[in-house]
Amino acid sequence: MILPIYTYGQPVLKEIAQDITPDYPNLQELIANMFETLSEADGVGLAAPQIGLSIRVVVIDLDIVKDDDPKFKDFRKAYINPHIIEFGEEQVTMEEGCLSLPGIHENVKRSKKIKVQYLDADFNPHEEIADGYLARVMQHEFDHLDGHVFVEHISPLRKQIVKNKLHTMLNGRVHCSYRVKIFKRK
Repeated sequence: MILPIYTYGQPVLKEIAQDITPDYPNLQELIANMFETLSEADGVGLAAPQIGLSIRVVVIDLDIVKDDDPKFKDFRKAYINPHIIEFGEEQVTMEEGCLSLPGIHENVKRSKKIKVQYLDADFNPHEEIADGYLARVMQHEFDHLDGHVFVEHISPLRKQIVKNKLHTMLNGRVHCSYRVKIFKRK
């Protein structure tokens, strides 16, 4: 089932998401729905807060970039209770966008390499080092679990430039090709 993606301003996007346990109800169905929603929106990552759930669940599907990087062919993973435990010193800048902030794309500096701990969809523990594009996507999505969006990482000048776009979103004017749950100021 395709779920609506919550846009900028929704309170759940500012919350710190909670870890879940193996008895979380309908988890496999939730993960399947998140992948379907992600695919429909042509994204590479989706965090549970973006669909209104303040839990530490992220899905990443990098198959869409396989033509640019063949190692991502069929790359599709769910991350349960993920946490970044170490950031590499080297940083790289790359343009990012976000399904919760449609129409906004900005250059963001992030660590090139990170070390993460997470559980897979079967609650098996993993600790691994991610680098390059995967590390960027993880940092972006895991930020959502800590109540952050990517525009918090841009320069003060760029923040001033996107401020009007964010205010437009807060007033309920959002245009995109996928299903959303729009925040509207009262």
